[in-house]
Amino acid sequence: MPIVTIQKKYQVVIPQRVREQVGVRVGDLLEAQADKGQIVFTPKSIVDRALAEGLDDRKKGSVHGPVRRS
Repeated sequence: MPIVTIQKKYQVVIPQRVREQVGVRVGDLLEAQADKGQIVFTPKSIVDRALAEGLDDRKKGSVHGPVRRS
């Protein structure tokens, strides 16, 4: 298990092997949580609120389409 050091400004470098196993890259977002004395990072993606609402509507069957235009 790789050991990392907390740097100035509390920065931590995620070892390459761990990054590859999880599939995270530069610019990805991680959620940080404290869980029973451990720090847990979980990859996250942000979805525009309007898009998320539209996807929820679609899952509920609240939308109709496709719309045909003449």
